[in-house]
Amino acid sequence: MSKNLSHLSGRKGLDENLFETLGDKTRQLGSLSKDEIREIAEEYLMGTSNIFGTASFYDFTRDENRGKKIYVCNGSACLTAGTQEALKDKLSAHFSADEIGEMCCLGRCHENHSFHYDGSNYSGPAIEEIEKIKTSKKKIKDKYQVKALGHCILTGEQVNLDEVKKILTAIYQKPAEAILTEIKSSGLRGRGGAGFPIAIKLEGCSKSPGPRKFIVCNADEGDPGSYSDRYILEHQPYLLLIGMLISGFVTGADRGVIYIRAEYPESIERMSESLEEFRKLGFTGEKIFGSDFNFEFKIIKAQGAYICGEETALLSSIEGQRPEVRVRPPFPVHEGLFRKPTVVNNVETLANLYYIVKNGGAAFAAIGTPKSTGTKLMSLDGYFNRPGIYEVDMGTPLSDVLYQLGGGFKSKVKALHIGGPLGGLVPIQKVQDLNVDFESFAGNGFMLGHASMVSVPDNYPMIAYLEHLFAFTAHESCGKCFPCRIGSVRGKEMLQKAQKDSNYKIDIELLKDLLDTLKRGSLCALGGGIPLPVYNALEYFKEELKEHIEI
Repeated sequence: MSKNLSHLSGRKGLDENLFETLGDKTRQLGSLSKDEIREIAEEYLMGTSNIFGTASFYDFTRDENRGKKIYVCNGSACLTAGTQEALKDKLSAHFSADEIGEMCCLGRCHENHSFHYDGSNYSGPAIEEIEKIKTSKKKIKDKYQVKALGHCILTGEQVNLDEVKKILTAIYQKPAEAILTEIKSSGLRGRGGAGFPIAIKLEGCSKSPGPRKFIVCNADEGDPGSYSDRYILEHQPYLLLIGMLISGFVTGADRGVIYIRAEYPESIERMSESLEEFRKLGFTGEKIFGSDFNFEFKIIKAQGAYICGEETALLSSIEGQRPEVRVRPPFPVHEGLFRKPTVVNNVETLANLYYIVKNGGAAFAAIGTPKSTGTKLMSLDGYFNRPGIYEVDMGTPLSDVLYQLGGGFKSKVKALHIGGPLGGLVPIQKVQDLNVDFESFAGNGFMLGHASMVSVPDNYPMIAYLEHLFAFTAHESCGKCFPCRIGSVRGKEMLQKAQKDSNYKIDIELLKDLLDTLKRGSLCALGGGIPLPVYNALEYFKEELKEHIEI
């Protein structure tokens, strides 16, 4: 059925996009009535249940959030920082309780106190100016450290577009296979979590037959604690656009989609401005720079759903379907957006391609380690003395990132949750054993992932943090597979009961059975990944958890 819906949505494609129609209508009307749902269904030749299923899923389109005027971030970094209850108290003097909603995550993890109001994000001391923000629509830009230790590929000055034009003009005269060879030799692996080599995706898509192919940028950076993609979107937008152009040329794709989370309004604005610059300078369109290469971009504003960071759910979302994870195979490189060959990569991955085509794959491969080449952006949260975005060569000792770059912690921290909610929970004593690369983390039972860092302070109960992770998964599950849909709720309930009922302790075998079912039975990394930090907690925080779990 979903294949048919993909093709039906593909009739109007990206120009009259169903997903955008739903978002626009909801912004205008507050929520969709039965008649409005029926009209949209008839226009796109779909069932009313399909349209309702989509509209009722997202934070920004579901009826429950109708009338909300301001949203408070409930992400992991703001949670452990303990700033949000006081923030809500201050906001309650300006908004009624039913006007205040919640949102996860605003990417303001470096200073917390985060909230979203009238299409803009605020954090840090901004709450003290809430009256000015309300009356004068004052926008306050956030500031954070941006530095590199080693090579500076993503954190330097913005590239010179005249130089870029010369390099791309020369590239477009070469065989696509020659550029793919350079990307292969670079060893570049995906920076969004899984670490999958980008060259395999590009080659797979290039070999897939079909008159239309897509390059999709996954800019739905939903991992609480991570804001490295946001940094690129707002401060290095040209690198992303260039990376998508290179990917399009290599694969034969002529359309690019940048799917940016609605929680990043400033990123949407900056990317839109940069795209207009590219259009005016002739970087897009037909026969670009006198070549036979055609390419055009489309920016799509997401509507609030963590699961859309999973590539197949993201594709369903763009099509206006409920963003449920697809069973693979077929893989997106064969059947992706509108069931056409598609390459999906995250922001940081694509932004590395310009360095590779400019300097050669061997130059990129010489940075880092043999299996984890290049550099990695690290997001440090507000518990650090110098929070911010830091670029380091792969293989850099993790301790150098924490203490040399981040300046250590403002107060005592017992663990770092690295790589998002599905990443490893690293006890602070294990930091000395880790380097910033995929193999080091995996070999020690963790996951590098997005390389975001959420600090768990010494006085924050580990049982409460684990409950937060299960609650996050339960809220964000697409609902397609029962291990994730039901298992995350059962986990949350067990942990809640263990904290409230002093006579109840969690049966360790029951908990392990649940984790095993989630890990082996879930369709994607949301349900399949949540066991990792729980296992880490059971191993390294056994004494603390004994009070609530029969270990």
